[in-house]
Amino acid sequence: MRVTLLGTGDTTGTPTVGCDCDTCREARERDIERSRFSVHVENERTDESLLVDFSPDFRHQFLTQEAPIPDAAIVSHIHFDHIDGLGNVYRLLDHLDVHAADEIDPTTGESVADTIRSKFDYLDRISVHDQTPFETFRTCGLDVTLVPVVHPPLLCYGLAIEDPESGAKLSISGDSTYAISEESRAVLADPDLLLAEAIVPASVCEYHPIGGDDYDEDGVPRTFGTKHMTREGAIALGDDLEAEITRLVHVAHYYPVEEAFEEPLAIDGEVYEL
Repeated sequence: MRVTLLGTGDTTGTPTVGCDCDTCREARERDIERSRFSVHVENERTDESLLVDFSPDFRHQFLTQEAPIPDAAIVSHIHFDHIDGLGNVYRLLDHLDVHAADEIDPTTGESVADTIRSKFDYLDRISVHDQTPFETFRTCGLDVTLVPVVHPPLLCYGLAIEDPESGAKLSISGDSTYAISEESRAVLADPDLLLAEAIVPASVCEYHPIGGDDYDEDGVPRTFGTKHMTREGAIALGDDLEAEITRLVHVAHYYPVEEAFEEPLAIDGEVYEL
């Protein structure tokens, strides 16, 4: 299983358009990018590949990274930075299977799968497949399980991707606070690689209108506001899940420049062989 981090940034990416902060300037000077979130998983055994989330930077990512066009895809939730890139497959693919949760979101009145059907009804070459959380399905020769995480007000899902032959396992937290349920954690546990979202360091919580949440024993917030993990929360999640490797993704440009490119924060283009 070859995992390529196509996009490791949050909704605005780094560098952010029009921003002259120290972190964005440093990213430009070092030619480092964190485009909007997307992960490419290649099954070298079957010569198929799976895309997790459709970044609005889809075209740029596939032009600049050595990753084949996907045979199938998964959408974690309906925020634009995870779904709007789907329109890029227009006239690019003859067919694409897109998998998404079938659970009805009380906020929208439809599931993630339903939203894809309605939003992209003009894409007659995609087939949307409803998947039930906690029920494993197979695509591209890999076993995939969606699990609910915490990203109010919308339903959002993390996922585990496993190779049934080699046992290699990738877990993705999805956009979430630290308060992921024990049932979901059990599915995500023991990965070779965990991609955990870590939008800001805990120190930035003081600037959020409601601060932080899910404090550890030292009073450090593991959740930023109500929707995302802090760096400290994401690292703690990796420890909780006993991940072999933890990389932090969905990273904002609000990290102080002296911390913004330090381990274990990921940048676009990283490749992992599992």
